[in-house]
Amino acid sequence: MKPYEPGQIRNVALISHGGAGKTSLAEAMLFDAGVTTRMGRVEEGNTVTDYEEDETKRQISVSAALAPLEWKDHKLNIIDTPGFMDFQADVRSALSVVEGAIVLVDAVAGVEVGTELYWRLAEQNNLARIFFINKMRRENANFEGVVEGIRTRFGKAAVAVQVPVGSELNFRGVVDIVSDKAYTWNEGKEPQEGPVPAELADTVAEYRNTLIEALADVDEELGDKFLMEEEITREDIIRGIRKGVRERTLFPILLGAGADNIGVQPLLDLIVECVPSPLDRGTVTGKHPDTGEEEKRQTGMDAPFSAYVFKSTADPYVGKLNFFRVWSGTLRADSSVYDATRKHDERIGQILIMRGKHQEPVPQVNAGDIAAVAKLQHVHTGDTLADKSKPIVYPQVEYPEPVMFYAVEPKTKGDEDKLGAGLARLADADPAFRTYRDTVTKETIIAGMGDQHLAVVVDRLQRMGVAVQTREPRVAYQEIIKKTVEQEYKHKKQTGGRGQYGHVVLRISPAPGEGFKFGDEIVGGVVPKQFIPAVQKGVEEALAEGVLAGYPVTDVEVVLTFGSYHTVDSSELAFKIAASQAFKEGVLKANPSIQEPIYDVEITVPEENMGDVISDLNGKRGRVQGMDQIAPGTQLIRAQVPLGELHRYSIDLRSITRGRATYTMKFSHYEEAPANVVQQIIEEAKRAKEEEKK
Repeated sequence: MKPYEPGQIRNVALISHGGAGKTSLAEAMLFDAGVTTRMGRVEEGNTVTDYEEDETKRQISVSAALAPLEWKDHKLNIIDTPGFMDFQADVRSALSVVEGAIVLVDAVAGVEVGTELYWRLAEQNNLARIFFINKMRRENANFEGVVEGIRTRFGKAAVAVQVPVGSELNFRGVVDIVSDKAYTWNEGKEPQEGPVPAELADTVAEYRNTLIEALADVDEELGDKFLMEEEITREDIIRGIRKGVRERTLFPILLGAGADNIGVQPLLDLIVECVPSPLDRGTVTGKHPDTGEEEKRQTGMDAPFSAYVFKSTADPYVGKLNFFRVWSGTLRADSSVYDATRKHDERIGQILIMRGKHQEPVPQVNAGDIAAVAKLQHVHTGDTLADKSKPIVYPQVEYPEPVMFYAVEPKTKGDEDKLGAGLARLADADPAFRTYRDTVTKETIIAGMGDQHLAVVVDRLQRMGVAVQTREPRVAYQEIIKKTVEQEYKHKKQTGGRGQYGHVVLRISPAPGEGFKFGDEIVGGVVPKQFIPAVQKGVEEALAEGVLAGYPVTDVEVVLTFGSYHTVDSSELAFKIAASQAFKEGVLKANPSIQEPIYDVEITVPEENMGDVISDLNGKRGRVQGMDQIAPGTQLIRAQVPLGELHRYSIDLRSITRGRATYTMKFSHYEEAPANVVQQIIEEAKRAKEEEKK
């Protein structure tokens, strides 16, 4: 593929709720553009963009994949993105490097929660948006109902520019409202052009009036003609649509059946005609890596080179691959670049145009284009590559916090190092995946966006040669005290020769929100100064394992008030032991309890599922903090829920709402658990200790 200048490039992401047919649409686009000689099918596992083993196994997209093609002297970088919420990180990455989004809506299911989520993300990225009602050749496909649903959810700026020819299984084409012509597909990829069927004349006229009314608000000249009841020409309508799409004040609705290759070429035409080119952005903004001052770059080829790394993968053949969008300038193969984020030089070898897993080396890549480069070991997702003499760092994509956690360990003892290396490699390639060692529970934790996400992680570890077992992680509880006590302890031991002697009196008090505080009120040297640090160390060691269930003790103040020593037998060790024992005995008398972590949870849910979701939250000891309507028919529920109740929430919510709800969660605070929960935690800790002894 030849290098294209930015004015001839269109960058577009396909976005939708899961199962709306993005991958099949990408297949039809590639076929119509002559890139492939036959269309692959998701169920056969032979599509260009779903090439990973995880995708062919599950028959869903789990990562964003490029499908560049040439159409009418333009290069279209099509990005096929995942629809399932577990894999939304790649959608966020893709939307950060394109100018437009094709929003697919299932002709049977209509607008779904994923449609709304990804629409909002596209809106946040200031992208041009075009709707494509897909799967029109299905039983119960409902064009008019879906159009009404789109306009209800997303506003009257969403307008149909086509109507269907035929319905359900007899769907065979579209009427272009602008040209007033019908296009039908029989055999082959080329449509047959003809007049509007007589039975559709009134429908076409009605939708044309709706379109012109919407355009009157977008294009001043067309609006004047509309008010003066003058003739509005085809050229007026085309100009208005182009202006509205580029200014994000109009969102055309097209339709078709991607899997049957119906209605795809008009969509490609509209992308070329209406989606902004990289040049239309004008400038992009970042910061100087050293001064932090704002920097701007023109999005043309004459500006200094800069690019954003939006995705990284571990390719089994060439190793690590970094995908990047060139914001300005030109990058040539076999050259040097500067990683402005990490402040080091990198040597570029081959530049690759990626189409699924297919790699095509190119001599250079220009502003506005998307490419990949291999074997940059120190470059990561979110980095900015730049001209070293004109460095700039672009804002990184923000990814949601994980919502599901597993404890993980290798099935084979001795594979701990392999597990650590594998997890680090996966975390580098997947910005929504986190892994860490929980210092409280002593577990290795993997965290992601749902059970499907973590299932993919486990499968990938297996292919790396690390078989693992997962389980529900223990919750990192904390132990506290609720009253002040004074506790004395005398450590005295005589074994012949020099003995051990340490005597302390501690005042142990609750200190909410303070963590741990230590002080002394020793007067007259009853405990020599050189032993006081040992007293503090003894208390700190005792803090690590509480008396109720072995969890760390927090929010406590300890003051050494009195004690005594022996000139020969006292030592740091003796005072450390005395302090540790005094603290443990004192805590038992100080009305100890257990705190549990509380998370802020936000659930986006269809109104008809609200009752069931709230009822489920109540059953999880959740407290609903408020509800807001964020779109017609869609509510946002804000609640606080104990972490111990949230392990399976991804699965539970999907079951309750049939996959129509999404949620986010973020740590809020610790608070005392109810007495019955405290007792359960204590009993579980006892059982765990007994298991360890076996």
